[in-house]
Amino acid sequence: MNAPTELAFSLSRQREVVSALRAVLPEASVLFNEEDTRPYECDGLSAYRQLPMVVVLPEDEAQVVAVLKVCNRLKVQIVPRGAGTGLSGGATPIADGVVLSTARLNRIVKVDAYARTAVVQPGVRNLAISEAVSVHGLYYAPDPSSQIACSIGGNVAENSGGVHCLKYGLTVHNVLRVRMVTIEGDVVELGNEALDAPGLDLLAVFIGSEGMLGVVTEVTVKLVPKPQAARVIMASFDDVVKGGNAVANVIAAGIIPAGLEMMDKTSSRMVEPFVKAGYDTDAEAILLCESDGTPEEVEEEIAHMTEVLKSSGATAIAVSRDEAERMRFWSGRKNAFPAAGRISPDYYCMDGTIPRKHLAKVLLGIADMEKVYGLRCANVFHAGDGNLHPLILFDANMPGEFDRAEKFGAAILELCVEVGGTITGEHGVGIEKINSMCVQFSPEEREAFFGVKRSFDAAFLLNPDKAIPTLHRCAEYGKMHVRSGQMKFSDLPRF
Repeated sequence: MNAPTELAFSLSRQREVVSALRAVLPEASVLFNEEDTRPYECDGLSAYRQLPMVVVLPEDEAQVVAVLKVCNRLKVQIVPRGAGTGLSGGATPIADGVVLSTARLNRIVKVDAYARTAVVQPGVRNLAISEAVSVHGLYYAPDPSSQIACSIGGNVAENSGGVHCLKYGLTVHNVLRVRMVTIEGDVVELGNEALDAPGLDLLAVFIGSEGMLGVVTEVTVKLVPKPQAARVIMASFDDVVKGGNAVANVIAAGIIPAGLEMMDKTSSRMVEPFVKAGYDTDAEAILLCESDGTPEEVEEEIAHMTEVLKSSGATAIAVSRDEAERMRFWSGRKNAFPAAGRISPDYYCMDGTIPRKHLAKVLLGIADMEKVYGLRCANVFHAGDGNLHPLILFDANMPGEFDRAEKFGAAILELCVEVGGTITGEHGVGIEKINSMCVQFSPEEREAFFGVKRSFDAAFLLNPDKAIPTLHRCAEYGKMHVRSGQMKFSDLPRF
């Protein structure tokens, strides 16, 4: 595990940048002493740390514009940062760069209950939107597990999802408009509150761009009505293959649940003592299948899903009787990450997406990898859309364990690509998966990505060296294991 990086910039350069930034920001909004910048040295991927040269905390859009103009003039690299809950290192600082935090842009600007929209600044917490509009019987659908803390600006950067993304979609499906500032300091609006927008449709390009194209200053989100009723089925399986096949069978039956999540025995056993959700800790796999809508719709869908799950080999089925029990069933899934601390000093959370029909194959492949790398892995994931979140358990104090955990994670991602999937679903690429981009995309495709980057930021000042690997990086990574230009799980070194 990397130790905190010491000062990696010249003090004269720091003084120059601080002086220029203090000319456009209040003094308290420019941090440069080590004790003040140390909290910004990493995001949720704490294995990688870098002390930034300067941290700025603008309070409005005009200050964001001023900061970007200063950095562009001085050719200083900038890392935009939301709440710092990201898991792929997207907000890891640059050694001689500036971290631009949007934490103080935290106002809900406007709620239109009739249009079912809300205009919010990027520092607004995900859950705070739903709390603010609940009086109107509305809520914001994307609900990542970190929703109590993560910000909407970070959600836009990573295209975050959550347990209800199967039915209600990811951030990209729930954002109508983004107001952002380019590296030159120009304010640009992407999308529209209407059904269509004039000009190029760049909103979907920007969402999920990990802070590489511009800095968000305002977001218009869609709101949806709170369902009249919601119930969840908890189904146990004595075999992970049966559980994986059950997921495919539910979707094949024409059912789109509000949520369809899966946990293996390792994850249910680590979380049950923590939250007491009522999970069957002897089951090899547990499915949580939620239905929402009118009471009549929910009753019909629950009955249909129960039939499919039984025919798929479920050994036990429980249906929530009230809202308290529904929330209790979900509490285990929502708390899976913190519960990992009960059985392991450290964990490494991966994020790959695969076709649903290959869930069982990939789970069995991960089980084989546990033996190869000598590490345990707890599997919790958005089964409905095939978005896996394997938690690789390790001890950073044991020499070589983090290195093995990284190789284990890379092998999982390569297996995802091998079965027709992708290396990320909602956590982004950042620095964590940048090598794995070499597995999935050809040099021509990566160059196309760089073309988009250059059209927004020709000087490569915004969050550089993230998400898109260079040809040199891929050449170095490819030396480890290559077969006809395509890396395979079967080619990985055995330990």
